[in-house]
Amino acid sequence: MLVKKMIFVLSFFAIIGISGCKSGGGAGGINLFTVEQDIELGKQVSQQIESDPKQFPILAERGNEEIYRYIRGLTRNILNSGKVKHRDKFVWQVKIIDDDKTLNAFCTPGGYIYVYTGLIKFLDSEDELAGVMGHEIAHAALRHSTRQMTKMYGLSALISIATGKADPGMIEQIALGLVNLKFGRGHEKESDAHSVIYLCNGGLNPAGAAGFFKKMEGKGGTPEFLSTHPNPGNRVEDIEAKASELGCPKGKTNKEKYARIKKLI
Repeated sequence: MLVKKMIFVLSFFAIIGISGCKSGGGAGGINLFTVEQDIELGKQVSQQIESDPKQFPILAERGNEEIYRYIRGLTRNILNSGKVKHRDKFVWQVKIIDDDKTLNAFCTPGGYIYVYTGLIKFLDSEDELAGVMGHEIAHAALRHSTRQMTKMYGLSALISIATGKADPGMIEQIALGLVNLKFGRGHEKESDAHSVIYLCNGGLNPAGAAGFFKKMEGKGGTPEFLSTHPNPGNRVEDIEAKASELGCPKGKTNKEKYARIKKLI
């Protein structure tokens, strides 16, 4: 039975490999993990984060209710765009990491979203933060993490997982690697474009992520965000061009509202 399963998996791999080559694979590329495995990996990553408060000090919800309501409100606005894949399947859970020195945000497979206080304080307006969150949500919705993992672990991981014979530490190793996973330039470009798509009719400036990258360009050193999100090129121009291409309304920046939230952190 095990041999038959492995033959099936090998055949499946060959088929999707050929189809991926025919289509060019797009920015996303081939993904050998299932949506359910995305959800399970994300869950394991979130558990690891929760168990490591030294590296990931989660901001307590008690006493910070308004901040959490605000961030979750931005998340709902993005999810309610009707453009986010797996909108009703992934958890889309939001946590804030209390670290003012780190300019970062990330979203695990399955939709566990983490935003650093350093990033919130660094930005100047609501559309900028929403643009970054849209970018991170796109990475999860388009399943970029497990596409990258497919390239890293490939057939051996698929066979182990599919046959239920995976080494006990393999899934944990994969899950832990997702926290600091570096995306490809194609994935970055695709996530930038989807950030615009998500914000296009949500009342905010749809090119908010462009403002974020403009600020990043003027900052010395390499912020944590750019260490795992390589610059695919003229992303500010590309983001603004995407908003123009879609005919998105200009939208608001809500700077005053955002400034009030920043003071609460």
